[in-house]
Amino acid sequence: MGHVQDRWFKDEPDPDRPGKTKRVPTARHGVGKRYRARVVGPEGEVSESFPDGEYKAAREWIRKTETSISLGTWVDPRGKPAAADGVTVEVFGSKWLADLDVDEASREIMEMRFRKNIYPHLGGQAVTAVKASDVRSWDSKLRKQGLSDQYRHTLFKNLAALFNAAVDDDLIGKNPCSGKSVKTPKAPKHKVVPWAEAQVWAVQRGLPKRFRVLTDLGAGLGLRQGECFALGVDDLDVDGGRVTVCRQLKTVRNRLVFDLPKYDKVREVPLSGPVKQALDQHMRDFPPVEVTLPWAVPDGKLVTVRVIVTSMRGLPIRANDFDRNYWKTALEAAGMSSGRYENGMHDLRHFFASVLLDQGESIKAVAEWLGHADASFTLRTYTHLMPSSDERTRGVIDGVYARRNGPDGPSTARNAPQSR
Repeated sequence: MGHVQDRWFKDEPDPDRPGKTKRVPTARHGVGKRYRARVVGPEGEVSESFPDGEYKAAREWIRKTETSISLGTWVDPRGKPAAADGVTVEVFGSKWLADLDVDEASREIMEMRFRKNIYPHLGGQAVTAVKASDVRSWDSKLRKQGLSDQYRHTLFKNLAALFNAAVDDDLIGKNPCSGKSVKTPKAPKHKVVPWAEAQVWAVQRGLPKRFRVLTDLGAGLGLRQGECFALGVDDLDVDGGRVTVCRQLKTVRNRLVFDLPKYDKVREVPLSGPVKQALDQHMRDFPPVEVTLPWAVPDGKLVTVRVIVTSMRGLPIRANDFDRNYWKTALEAAGMSSGRYENGMHDLRHFFASVLLDQGESIKAVAEWLGHADASFTLRTYTHLMPSSDERTRGVIDGVYARRNGPDGPSTARNAPQSR
């Protein structure tokens, strides 16, 4: 680890406070540059001096120097190369992904994207050598492979983030993804089309009895699929008529784990009578099972939950297995499309939101119950489902004109004395 030495002050034992120290000026106080930043490189210690008031700059120099040493791009100021010239996109990307502050499941997904669609095209190039033309060529190849605009948009954002990190580390001066000649793939905007009530119940009937309550959890509580699979008995507040959504079940490195809900948003959702009855009946027919899994990562702390919905063998449910073996079959039985990106369990959340908004519930409340990061996302997603204000507007204006000759109408306002 690097170290910043303050050459103007030193610590000495404080005779007035046994066991304590005090800062006293050194013989160099006020002379020359105050801070000396030190880092141990491959050929020994290297350092840089900074004037008074630039402690943060000294720390930043240490950070950048240590990063370049670890990546193999650092050159000793004494003229000794630390490693081969230039670090590749794959080498830099691997370290960047490993250090990224995201949950482990998200990291795994991003690693897969880079491994399948970025490294084969750009991974062998030096970070410093990638130009805007290389990014354009890469995206062209993705289009020819038939990748969707949505997926290309995601890949582009991931690659741009990698090069932003390279800019921050002073490896490059400009992000090649931000060139004027580079066109960012546009993610298509699809309006949410909620299911009809009959479709919800048809899909529910198509599921094995053991899994039918999942429809109630999605359509009646707005839970995500992983939250449905992780719901525990202790999360139900029957007397208070609420459900606490405090965890999800997901797969990390091919291992099932419990974790906080998306955006780490623990929330409470109102528990309606019919949903409570469905849960009660399910737990009578299929008693909850104690499930012990690690928290967040495969080697995380073990947590035990009395899970309400489990697999046919009483085990925690893997989403891919459930979708393939049961959900897809239920969709087909209901006469609905079962394509990869069509009519997933997430559509039950859309149904939940659409019903509430149709009845005049506020966007803020719906956002809270869905566990969205902010209400603006909910508004953008569902604004077209809110009741039309046309009739309400016509009614308000009709009322204004109906009163125009009355005591509170415009004529009264025109004849009233004017204040000065």
